[in-house]
Amino acid sequence: MVSTVLNHKALGNGSIILMHNGAKYTKDALPSIIEGLQKKGYELVPISQLIYTGDYEMDHEGRQHPIGNAVKNATGSASSKKKDVKDAAMH
Repeated sequence: MVSTVLNHKALGNGSIILMHNGAKYTKDALPSIIEGLQKKGYELVPISQLIYTGDYEMDHEGRQHPIGNAVKNATGSASSKKKDVKDAAMH
């Protein structure tokens, strides 16, 4: 579980890591995950600091974009023109 979170391809600034408190290994893995994220330079913040409010929409990957600012890439999926897009979900 620790390696999966710390090495996830979608891990980045603004990522939200969902963990279930009833899962068998969550309690034991959490300290190592927190320490590993901090060693990588991440800061843990409340989700209220990650979710944009106002004129934003979320794409199929959970990334937030200003409304009307998403563009289609070669595969037909939406991507943002801006570099400061935050991840709103990580599986």
